Formats: sequence, C-alpha cells, structure tokens
Amino acid sequence: MVFIGLVIFGSGCSDNLLEEETFSQLSPKDMFQTKKGAQSVLYGAYSEASTLFKTANFRLTEEWVCDQEWNTGGWVNRVYQQLANYTWDASTEWVSDWWDPAYAIIRNANSIIDKEEELPNDVRALYIAEARFIRVFAYRYLYSMYGAVPLRTSNNDPLEMPRSSDEEILNFIENELLEIVPILPEPGEEEVLGRANKGAALSLLCKFYLNTKQWSKCADTAQDIIDLNYYQLFPEYNGLFKVENNGNREMIFVFSSKVSGNWEGCVYINGWFPANFWKEPISGFEYTSNMNNWGAQYRLFDDFYNSFELNDARQNSIITEYIAFDGNTIQLLGNNNSRSFKFWPDSNAIGMDHGNDVPHIRYADILLARAEALNELNGPNAESIALINQVRNRSELDDITIDAFPAKEVLRDHILKERGWEFYGEKIRREDLIRQGKLIEYARNRGAENAKEFHTLFPIPQSEMNANTLMEQNPGY
Repeated sequence: MVFIGLVIFGSGCSDNLLEEETFSQLSPKDMFQTKKGAQSVLYGAYSEASTLFKTANFRLTEEWVCDQEWNTGGWVNRVYQQLANYTWDASTEWVSDWWDPAYAIIRNANSIIDKEEELPNDVRALYIAEARFIRVFAYRYLYSMYGAVPLRTSNNDPLEMPRSSDEEILNFIENELLEIVPILPEPGEEEVLGRANKGAALSLLCKFYLNTKQWSKCADTAQDIIDLNYYQLFPEYNGLFKVENNGNREMIFVFSSKVSGNWEGCVYINGWFPANFWKEPISGFEYTSNMNNWGAQYRLFDDFYNSFELNDARQNSIITEYIAFDGNTIQLLGNNNSRSFKFWPDSNAIGMDHGNDVPHIRYADILLARAEALNELNGPNAESIALINQVRNRSELDDITIDAFPAKEVLRDHILKERGWEFYGEKIRREDLIRQGKLIEYARNRGAENAKEFHTLFPIPQSEMNANTLMEQNPGY
C-alpha cells in the first residue's frame, strides 16, 4: 500500500482533496499501465514532499540560524544549540534529515518518468509533468541547502555519481519548470485539489530566480503569476493561517495537514505554547486536553518583536503574555520570550497534529519578490513601492513613499525588514538573509563567533560521503 499525503498546490474549495487509496492488487509488471497504478507512485512522491516540508526540524534549520527566534528545552535544544552557534559538521545527525527524503522524492518521480511509454495515453503528459514538478521541488531545496548535488534524472543512473556543476543544476531547475508550465492545468482546474498547476510551477520558478538573483526573470515571472488573475491577498493577516480559512487564494503552493496524531498535521504550535499555558487573554482561547505542549519552547527575540511598526496587524499574531493553569498572568515580552501564534491552534487537534495549511509560497511572497527584483534592476521605483504597499495595507499600515528611499540599498534593506515581518516562522528567513548577504553578519552580531561564510551551505552528510566515493564535500567542512 502506498500512503498518499495530503498536499495542496494552489487553492480552491476543500472538496476532492488527495485521499489515501489502497492498490494492493497491482502487480509491478503492469503497475504503470493503469491510471491508478501510476497515480499511486506519483502520490508517493507528493507524500514524501509533504512529510519533508511540514516536519518541525525543517522549519528549525531555516529559522534557528537566523535573527528572529530561539529555543530552550526538549530534545531539539541540542539541534538549536548547534544551529545558533554554527557548530554543525558533516557527521551531525540532522544534516542528513533532508538529503535522504529529497532523494526519495526524486526516486519516486523518476519511477514515473522512466516508465513514460507505459503510461495510459490520456494521462501520460500530465503525470510526467507532475513528476517533473515534484522532482524539481526536491532539487530546488537540495540546491538551497547543499549547493550543486548529483543530478539523478533516471533510476537507471549509477549508484555513485559526482556532483553536478552549478551551471548544470541551475539550468536543469529552470528548464524543467519552463517546460512543464504549459502542460499543467490552470489554478483551480487541476483534476483533484492537491495536484500541481501552473501557479505552483510559476511560483517555484519565481522564487528560484529570486534566490539566484536573476532579477529580470524574477520580475517577469512574478508578473506572469499576477496576470493569472486567480491569486489574491487574504483580507485579514491574522486569519490567513487559521484552519477555517484553509484553501484561501493567497496560498499558491501549500501543504495541507491531516489531523491523525501521527505527525501528518501542522506541528508548529506545539513548540510555541508556553509552559503551563492555559489561556490567551485577548482572544480568550483556551488550551484543551486534546492538544500537545512540547518540552521544546520556541521563543521570539524582543528585538524582532520591537522592530514592528506601530499598529502593524502582523504583530497581533504574537502573544506577549498568557494565563497559566494556576490563574497567574505570565509576562513574555521583555525576556526574549514572546510566542508566535501565527498557526493558530486547531480546536480539533489530535495530540501534536493541527489542521492548519503549511504554506510554501503565497501571493504576498510573489508581490514582494517582484518589488525586490524591480528595485535591484532600476532602484527605487513607483511599482515596487505600490507592490509593497499592497502587502502593508492588508496589515493596516500607512503607505510608504518613494521619497523615503533615496537609493537602491535603502529600499533593499526595507524590503528585507518587510519580509521578516510578513513571513516569520514560514521557513523563508534563511534564504532571504543569504540572498542579501546578511546571514553570517547577523549571526556574528548575535555572538556566534564560529559563523563563517561557508555556513551559507550545510555539509554533504557524512553517510553520503562514505557511500559515494565520487562525492566532494562542501568547502569548509
């Protein structure tokens, strides 16, 4: 039986989500000759991607090397200490937590692509495009975390392969996405909600161009997404991530959650609950026995909380005090201890699993990506300012004006701040800081004296180095 994870690419109604099915009567010989058989392998790749992206550990590596949050307690505190102090190496256990799942995604996708001629004619083109999509999703993350890696485009490739060149993997990611966009359905027209569509592929391409500083292509691709006339900002920031608003049209590329108690849901809030948390005093929300409060304690730095502009609605997703089970009110702000309730607790949670969608790319990201790219191309300009103001206005902030930004560098710094306020806790900060050359600078300013420029990439896992004699380690490790 192949488990099918609940994965959403694009937004729409909540009906017809990808559901688990059993394919126990399919033989390996003719598996790919039936729609159900081929679909089972394709959904296996989706499931691997969902599991990889939603895991708490993945969020931690993208946030805990940065400037917004920190941790005490729980078994992950050892991970936090290594990330915050930049003391990891190739033998560190969690370094391989993304390498192996990413190549499992690639293996499943290649299983479909290798059998292209056996697929039923009526789904062949679509299934191949989807397999290429989920494969390039994996390569895009491998490149972000480890740099150029072996390009396995077939399961018939040798077991040992050298790393690709930087040019090879950049061209591969770009060309794969460009070639599948015309084949994929329009947003909302996918056969089953949870399957790749044009918006998902274009958004992945847009963010790829952004993080590789291909400014003109980034700006153009962002405009292509805007021109789809499908996506829009959700009207209320603090409702954007709540369970009742799952599937809203701001979410371009989203992993959905299954509330099962088996690590299939959104697990982030469990680490944000303060010790002995009972009630949030402003909303009146109460912790209930069906939820889970982890030993890990995710906390926000006061400097980040205090960086928000006055009356920024995005700050309202952060709690600065709470009522404990003994009835006492506990202050959090002032002790580097405020908590993000962005992924608002689900009243129907089962243990660690909450039902919140986990966004990978949302429309606000695309608007700010185009604003950044246009600034890099032209310096401060009216369109960049207007795009930023679209995002700010949703959070009840006044417009910024172009005369406040006399140079490209000034607007660049503001966009980085804006992205921090907009996307905290969404696994974006590490890439944003790397792109703007701030990751190591900020780390050293926080006292991480071990932080060096080579830490913008993680090491190739030692297990992979041992298994593949053709593999070369990243410099510095």
